[in-house]
Amino acid sequence: MKQNTGAARGARIAVRLSREDRDRIAEAVKARGYTSPSAFIRSAIQNELNGRPELTETEDRIVGGFDRMSRDNVRIVRGQQALHALLDTFVKTVLTCMPEPSSDARPQAIARAKAIVAAFAAAPGAGTIGIGGVMYDRPHLARAKQLLARVAGGD
Repeated sequence: MKQNTGAARGARIAVRLSREDRDRIAEAVKARGYTSPSAFIRSAIQNELNGRPELTETEDRIVGGFDRMSRDNVRIVRGQQALHALLDTFVKTVLTCMPEPSSDARPQAIARAKAIVAAFAAAPGAGTIGIGGVMYDRPHLARAKQLLARVAGGD
């Protein structure tokens, strides 16, 4: 038996392509500067077998972007937690440090509300009124009526 000791010649593989695929390959050969369609196909096969380095670089950039976004999200969450803690502390401080209203504050508020309602009733078309040097307008009237309704309801 005779052994072949010379350099091995590359095996030929026949592949049937559609006309559209052949046209796309011809366009890619021209656009990318390959010498022939065979050189383009050999390069494409090598890229597939070697793991497509151009996609690996793209994937690395994408992963890097996701890592940066993840770190940014962690910073945002930490900032939100710190803001919540600050706001919580502030509210607790304000609520615990506010003095209780005096015992005569409720009767004074009811008397003021009655005076506002009576003054607006005396001047039905007025948009504002003055009582004791203080000016009151329609939102004050609405608030006074709410207070008197709560008092009448037993609150």
